[in-house]
Amino acid sequence: MGPVVLFPGQGGFDGAALSRADQTNPQVRAVFESIDTVSVELFSRRVSDVLLGGEPVELAELLKDAPWVSQLAIYGASLAAHRILTDSGVRPSALVGHSLGEITALVAAGAYSVEDGARIVVRRTALVGEANFAGSSMAALSTSPKRAAHLVGLVEHPLLAVATENHDRQTVLSGPREAIAQVRAVAGQLKMGVVELDTPFAFHNPALASVAPRFAEFVRSVPRRPLTVPVYSPILQRFYQDDERLDDHLAGHFTLPVRFAAAVEALYERGERVFVEAGGRAGLTSLVPKILPSGAEVTAVATLATGRDGEPSLPATLAALRRAGLADSLDGVEAIRSHLAPELSDEEFAEVWASARHEVVDLVNRKVVSLRSARRTPAAVPAPEAAAAKAAAPAPAPAPAPAPAPARDDLLATLRTLYAEALEYPEEVFTPDALLEAELGVDSVKQVELLARASQHYGLPARGSNFRLADYDTLDRIVGLIEGELGRHRLETAAA
Repeated sequence: MGPVVLFPGQGGFDGAALSRADQTNPQVRAVFESIDTVSVELFSRRVSDVLLGGEPVELAELLKDAPWVSQLAIYGASLAAHRILTDSGVRPSALVGHSLGEITALVAAGAYSVEDGARIVVRRTALVGEANFAGSSMAALSTSPKRAAHLVGLVEHPLLAVATENHDRQTVLSGPREAIAQVRAVAGQLKMGVVELDTPFAFHNPALASVAPRFAEFVRSVPRRPLTVPVYSPILQRFYQDDERLDDHLAGHFTLPVRFAAAVEALYERGERVFVEAGGRAGLTSLVPKILPSGAEVTAVATLATGRDGEPSLPATLAALRRAGLADSLDGVEAIRSHLAPELSDEEFAEVWASARHEVVDLVNRKVVSLRSARRTPAAVPAPEAAAAKAAAPAPAPAPAPAPAPARDDLLATLRTLYAEALEYPEEVFTPDALLEAELGVDSVKQVELLARASQHYGLPARGSNFRLADYDTLDRIVGLIEGELGRHRLETAAA
């Protein structure tokens, strides 16, 4: 059984850790480049320029910018962490999102593309901002949900509500700033700690009921795919079903509280013992031990967080997961290490291997495909008699003109059918922009095999050693590849 992967909501961003990860893990840049297509489309700005363009930028600075910037930063950092984990061989048993993180979890599970997930996040942010009362806020109280509910009743403000139940000693309230100020005054008399959260708006609040239907309508317009990993909702307190609609559930998040503590307890009862936070800081993993009984056997580790020593947590987390057998072991690549980087420590090599393994696998797979293709079609050496007969034979008639290349739509339809039949997936999951590995779980070895089948289908020769599988991670890009190769093949055939 793999670990439970947790996706944070508000506050789940560590700029320094993200910048460090970007230096050694190409997944970070790849995720934010996908998100950039949406931010440019909607706002004419690249969010990666803000986050990855120079010195690390932290959440407090992001909150001074437009609200969508901080929300896409949290979303993108979590997806990047998840992709690093899965590229390192981590196979989660379940995904769990906290507030905004539930959208991220559904994207990580394949329900939506990275780009469509970004559109959902932006729409959520816009509607919450539109409906929110001026000066709304969220504050964490160092008390139980039951006592927090009593305090809400005492203040008696209609728009003050319990937003999240994190554990028996931390509950988050959502409401207008004047109501939060009253809470702070009462909590001070009760010696109860109060900390305001880094968030542009108040979420999970009855004031948002007016815009929830419009959000549901928007989500209904976004293509939805089958889940490839189970997703547990702390709001619904159950797993999502593959065939259920998500629009009304996601709209319900606007007003319903996040019961994170109950979710962790339910998953622990189910037998889960390892929790990994995919995202900035270590907010959720710090909550897990506080939720469970003292002495509970549980491991909770962070990814894109900076430790007290100033070092990023990601290398140590990957090393720990490997030792536990929950990520790819490095034993199989020790020979490579001894030749290429014998001076690196275990953690350093783990970091390098996490970023380079796909390039190594792609190279080996291309060589294997090329070798097998050459063995299947050896060059025939004519016997002397055959050569003499050929020389005496009359010149052959001119070869007929090659058949016209198929239209792009026909190529897409053919490749969708080929991939769906080979993988036993429904054809509708192969939308043009669906990421084959990150979203549909098609590993690089299988991708090489499928590309070879596609080439065979169209009678194309083997590709050269400069071919990079990583450049063709969606069906649309593969269609473009095949289309270009068919065009070149026609020209070469005509010239011959």
